[in-house]
Amino acid sequence: AFSWDTKGWVGQDRNRLWFRTEGDRAGGRTEQAQVNLLYGRAVARWWDVTAGVRLDTLPDTPRSALALGVQGLAPYWFEVEASAYIEPSGRTHVRVETEYDLLITNRLVLQPLVEFEVYGRADRERLIGTGLSTGELGLRLRYEFRREFAPYVGVVWTRKFFGTADQARAAGQEVAG
Repeated sequence: AFSWDTKGWVGQDRNRLWFRTEGDRAGGRTEQAQVNLLYGRAVARWWDVTAGVRLDTLPDTPRSALALGVQGLAPYWFEVEASAYIEPSGRTHVRVETEYDLLITNRLVLQPLVEFEVYGRADRERLIGTGLSTGELGLRLRYEFRREFAPYVGVVWTRKFFGTADQARAAGQEVAG
């Protein structure tokens, strides 16, 4: 299995074009992937407001959504990313991710992270229930060759909750892993 989670930007301190993508591949097949293309505007010293589009690609069920969010550096140096999405069908969901950098050396960084997704309406086609849907706990070890280039290796534990877990069990899928 192979997973990725990449983000980058082009622009100045106040106005940026953000690109984020994450996904999973297993057995030579993409299980899920997300791409976000966002405009970000600095609104405070360490905070940006973002707006743009998100594209989800799953086999046979691609989706798009408008995205609106905030991202920045919270007190005690926690990186926070919170986004709300609305699809053309009216389905909504919120994604919140936070991470923290623990410096082992100036270039070697251990990074714990937590991510949750909450859906406003069930999506039977994608086996997603209403409310808290999924959560992830992860740990990454990255080496910063330069601030702009810092590959990492990591482990992630994922769990489905409530209606999403019920639908996964009914479809014969794992709930945690």
